[in-house]
Amino acid sequence: MANPKTTLYVGGLEENVTEGVLHAAFIPFGDVKDVSMPLDQATQKHRGFGFVTYLEKEDAAAAMDNMHNAELYGRVLTVNYAQPIKIKGGEQGWASQPVWADADTWFERQQQEEELAKLNAEHEATVKAAEEEERKRAAKGDVEEEDNDMKDDPMAQAEAVAVAQQSS
Repeated sequence: MANPKTTLYVGGLEENVTEGVLHAAFIPFGDVKDVSMPLDQATQKHRGFGFVTYLEKEDAAAAMDNMHNAELYGRVLTVNYAQPIKIKGGEQGWASQPVWADADTWFERQQQEEELAKLNAEHEATVKAAEEEERKRAAKGDVEEEDNDMKDDPMAQAEAVAVAQQSS
C-alpha cells in the first residue's frame, strides 16, 4: 500500500464481490489507481475485505465519507483509511529477522542516551558551580585582580566570555 491517506480498507464484502464490482462501486468518487482483494490460500476466495487506492487523497476522503456503512450486495461496508503493512521482525522490518535480533542495538542506544544525560547533568553542575564561584568573587571584590590576570591569558578571557553568555 502506498499512502495511507489515499488507500482505503473496505471490509464486510460479500463473497460474490469481485475487484471489478469493487472498482465500479468506488469510481464515482475519483480516479481509482488500484483495487486489491487478498485471497484466502485454502479456498482461493477473497477474505471479505479489500483495498481501494485513489490517485488523490481528497477522492479517498470523499469515498470513505460516502461508502462507510453503505450497502453492497446486501452487506454493510466498513470503509476506513488503510493501515500500513506491519512486518514482524526487527527495526529494519525484515521478515526473516527475529524480533529480538535488534535487542543489542536497542540496549546500546539506551546506554548511550543514559551516558549523554549524565554528561549533560555534570556539565550543568560544573557551569552552575563556576557561576556561583564568580558571584562569590564579585561579592568580595576579587574581580579586579582577576581582570588583570585575564589580560595575559587568552583562555581565561574565553572562559569568562562563555560564563557571561551562559548567565544572560
